[in-house]
Amino acid sequence: MQRSSALFLLLLFLLTSLLGLGSSSSFPSNINIGGLFPTDSHEYEVFRFALSQHQEVPKLVPQVDMVDTGSSFAMTYAFCSQFSKGVYAIIGLYDRKTMNMLMSFCGALHVCFVTPSFPIDTNNQFVIQLRPELQDALIALVEHYKWTKFVYMYSSDSGLTVLQKILDTAAEKTWQVTSINFDTLTEAAFLKAIQDLDNKKEYKIILDCELERLNSILNLIAAQRKNLKNYHFILANLGFMDLNFTEFRKGGANVTGFQLMNYTEPMVSRTIQEWLEFDSKDLKSPKRRLKYTGALTYDGVSVMATAFQNLRKQRIDISRRGNAGECLANPPAPWGQGIDIQRALQQVQFEGLTGHVQFNEKGHRTNFTVSVMELSPSGPKKVGYWNENEKYVSTATYTHTPNETFGLQNRTYVVTTILESPYVMLKKNHEQFVGNDKYEGYCVELAAEIAKHVGYSFRLELVGDGKYGTRDPETKMWNGMVGELVYGKADVAVAPLTITLVREEVIDFSKPFMSLGISIMIKKPTKSKPGVFSFLDPLAYEIWMCIVFAYIGVSVVLFLVSRFSPYEWHSEDTEEGVEQQSQNQTPSPEPSQSQSQGQHGQGQQEKQEKQPEHTNEFGIFNSLWFSLGAFMQQGCDISPRSLSGRIVGGVWWFFTLIIISSYTANLAAFLTVERMVSPIESAEDLAKQTEIAYGTLDGGSTKDFFRRSKIAVFEKMWSYMKSADPSVFVKTTDEGVARVRKSKGKYAYLLESTMNEYIEQRKPCDTMKVGGNLDSKGYGVATPKGSALRNPVNLAVLKLNEQGLLDKLKNKWWYDKGECGSGGGDSKVSPSMSYPAGNHHGGGIPVNLAVLKLNEQAVLDKLKNKWWYDKGECGSKDSGRKDKTSALSLSNVAGVFYILIGGLGLAMLVALVEFCYKSRIESRRMKQIIDAAMLGSTVTRMGSGGENGRVVAHDFPKAAQTLPCMGQAAGMGLSTTGM
Repeated sequence: MQRSSALFLLLLFLLTSLLGLGSSSSFPSNINIGGLFPTDSHEYEVFRFALSQHQEVPKLVPQVDMVDTGSSFAMTYAFCSQFSKGVYAIIGLYDRKTMNMLMSFCGALHVCFVTPSFPIDTNNQFVIQLRPELQDALIALVEHYKWTKFVYMYSSDSGLTVLQKILDTAAEKTWQVTSINFDTLTEAAFLKAIQDLDNKKEYKIILDCELERLNSILNLIAAQRKNLKNYHFILANLGFMDLNFTEFRKGGANVTGFQLMNYTEPMVSRTIQEWLEFDSKDLKSPKRRLKYTGALTYDGVSVMATAFQNLRKQRIDISRRGNAGECLANPPAPWGQGIDIQRALQQVQFEGLTGHVQFNEKGHRTNFTVSVMELSPSGPKKVGYWNENEKYVSTATYTHTPNETFGLQNRTYVVTTILESPYVMLKKNHEQFVGNDKYEGYCVELAAEIAKHVGYSFRLELVGDGKYGTRDPETKMWNGMVGELVYGKADVAVAPLTITLVREEVIDFSKPFMSLGISIMIKKPTKSKPGVFSFLDPLAYEIWMCIVFAYIGVSVVLFLVSRFSPYEWHSEDTEEGVEQQSQNQTPSPEPSQSQSQGQHGQGQQEKQEKQPEHTNEFGIFNSLWFSLGAFMQQGCDISPRSLSGRIVGGVWWFFTLIIISSYTANLAAFLTVERMVSPIESAEDLAKQTEIAYGTLDGGSTKDFFRRSKIAVFEKMWSYMKSADPSVFVKTTDEGVARVRKSKGKYAYLLESTMNEYIEQRKPCDTMKVGGNLDSKGYGVATPKGSALRNPVNLAVLKLNEQGLLDKLKNKWWYDKGECGSGGGDSKVSPSMSYPAGNHHGGGIPVNLAVLKLNEQAVLDKLKNKWWYDKGECGSKDSGRKDKTSALSLSNVAGVFYILIGGLGLAMLVALVEFCYKSRIESRRMKQIIDAAMLGSTVTRMGSGGENGRVVAHDFPKAAQTLPCMGQAAGMGLSTTGM
């Protein structure tokens, strides 16, 4: 009995020991797995599907909470609730607002969180990130395409880490990166940002956001931009084949992206088929295609299942006994077995739906491979792959080019144009022709030459609405030729289409094939009829007044010097008496005082009767007559005898020689040059008056120029035009020309210079262009944005210009076919290099738009005036007409007046010297002081009466009476003795 009792106790002890050992090393058959998913999310559906595919022991039992992943309070409550229920690990999603909270809880409580959300840069090893990091692959792809300037558009959730990596690389490689955050933009602001990028020709764009948002963005871009052939998008997303490119493909954009799932793998295809066949009563939304985020969730469940299976095989105790703890405890109490689960999760390796699944010590995916995809006309196509070891490897069988420029010869392109003489006109017998043969004109031949050089066929079509192209301010739709290019109705526009900023934003222009500007057209004025006194026109009126004053002044000076100079006085006796007196007159000895007084008293009367009188021929009237005869080139019967008088005569003869010669030469020019009286010569003349009305085409670029101009003259003109009554605007160019012709010179029409020159050469030849161009612009050949024809057409225009064909075409249609005689056939029309329409590789477009804007704002003209003329060192520029003959002004002949005045001054000085010298001689002879002798001579000469002054002989010095020059026989000579 005792022996049996002892045996029973031994067996009971052994059983108890075995039971205790078994309980200590037992592994739970059910593993509680937490789940945090948004309501009705695709990832939750795949999570349930994945659990149904993993029924092995230990079985994963879900504890799911449907929460708002953007709410920190909801996420905290759900996380703590699941932790208190004893979950072993949690799988779910987060966003930028809640990820830091989850990182904190996982690190403090040692709870592993497996997530397919966007990867974040963290050292928390309890966060297992299923989605691979994409920044290295993205940078490798940018380097492969040799991008140095691009736009990075991102979402704050997933793009900040990538943005930092791109900016660091850009600093090393001197890239130019423009970053735009989606989260800060409304839909309208985003569309405006896209428009601004298009204006700046920013065609290389990276889009980084989640699938749903990326689909919406692509649809917005496709709706906004009908033509995307020049764009290249890189989609920084791992679900390239999950996107809908139906609308986006129509625009022809180049799209590159990444694909994580390989649908050609048998295991992937089988799982996707099972997913489509999977049905659950908990699924409320219709079945959707398995996306890459769902594939990541499926692989996440596989990671957890594999990890717990490995723990079970290793017999590691992970059971949670008693109270699981409080997650909000302070200080937090971490779960002891959490480290074991974290290690098991990180050590998992297998081939899943997203390729090779493996994690590093930080819980990030490693040793993964992503495919590089491009959107081809037939759909997505793999062109390469990237992995950490090989980096980017291209597997494409063709070379990537931004635009497909091949096959031009195999198409017939539609060339839109407009009827406008002389650019495009219908032939007189156009009914007999079909197709392009119905038309003729400058642009018709230009389109043919361009097609010949590029090598394509074309069909001319007139624009349906007959307009060039403007944008409706309400509908934002383009009309005219610009609208046909924007909306794909035409391939090329060859017409007098002005290159403007607003047009350049939606279409591409070639280099200008013709330079022009706004000009003024007026009715040709009639030739001026000569007036009664038109013979006075060669000299200005101030010159004529100065000549009159000079004539009077010279005559007065001649009169004065003749009066003062003793050499201008001579005797009126007969020639014989004078000669006899000269021969017989000898100096007699001085008698005694008594005899002298007696003889003097007795013969006083007799001497007075015998002594001759002396006269001066240059009285005031004779002086005037002498000056007039010299001026009229006829001479005179009297001439000055004295040196001072001859100086006056000489300078007056020189003066008349210059004046008469200048008058004769300018008179010949006035008679040979046709003179027309033009009421205006420039825009300034128009702005300063109101008698002549002026206007533009209503709704054209010329009207827009005046409306936008900030130059004072043009602002004044615009103020007048918009307030004029009746209206000065016209509907068509023909109406404006007809108004000029019928207004009798009271209306001026502002239009483009090329059309002005053409109309001037057409009958009835009664219009003319006046002044220079008010601005500078050009006509260009237009193509849609990103068209394959853009660069070939641009090169063809440049080649035609260098060959001189553009000049020949203009001369042919403007002057050779003119109806008003020769008119400017030497006009040179060449592409203006101030309108860069982009280089041949699509770069430099923002600079082009800036130049166009500066030109329309007249900043270029201001800069030229500033550096050419305002800072000039040679005076203001000559803006007058070169063929206009003007009267000589006083400044032209001022020098001869200075010579005349100097000569008159010299003559008066010489006369004074002569007077003083003779007075001194007389004072010595008369034994008087010189002052008395000068006074007596002055009173005698200035007081003599009559037109010609007369004095008796004894009033003159005897020495003067004996001079041969004073006699008639002596003429105008002066003896040495007399001087």
